[in-house]
Amino acid sequence: MFFQIISFLLDVAAGLLGGACLLRLYMQVQRIPFGNPVGRFVFALTDWIVLPLRRVLPAYRKWDTASLIAAYLIELAQFGILWLMVGRAGGALVPLLALFGLVRLVISGVIGLVIVYAILSWVQADSPIADVIDRLCAPMLRPFRRLIPLVGGFDLSPLALLVVLQVAAIIVASLQDAVIR
Repeated sequence: MFFQIISFLLDVAAGLLGGACLLRLYMQVQRIPFGNPVGRFVFALTDWIVLPLRRVLPAYRKWDTASLIAAYLIELAQFGILWLMVGRAGGALVPLLALFGLVRLVISGVIGLVIVYAILSWVQADSPIADVIDRLCAPMLRPFRRLIPLVGGFDLSPLALLVVLQVAAIIVASLQDAVIR
């Protein structure tokens, strides 16, 4: 029971901090200004880890490597702590598990963004946060919008993207299980 509680709390903390680092990276790639409430929140959560890393890790083109490495280090810390608690052999798998955790974090983060996008498009399409979420989701929804026409005035592309993301999550989980065994 104690391990499950600690594992859950670590998962929540690593998901929030690592997800914020990945959101920071993606917002920079999409050139979304950080003066909005989402940007200020992301900076408040991530400056403590990203800024020191940025001194030693330069950006690669438009990719903020410090934010990406910060997210990976957070996942690495999570899996490292869990491995230390279990106290078994197999510590060499911790970096690989952290990489799988990072991929799962990307998938779950995009799922969260798409769900928030869909909800905001129904209830508050004119809010400043909705504009940021729309700009974050638009590049991922664009290929689906080309393939799927509006059905009765409804855009089903978020649903299609969610299905693809769920399939990707299943594949990542299967790959992780295969590596662990």
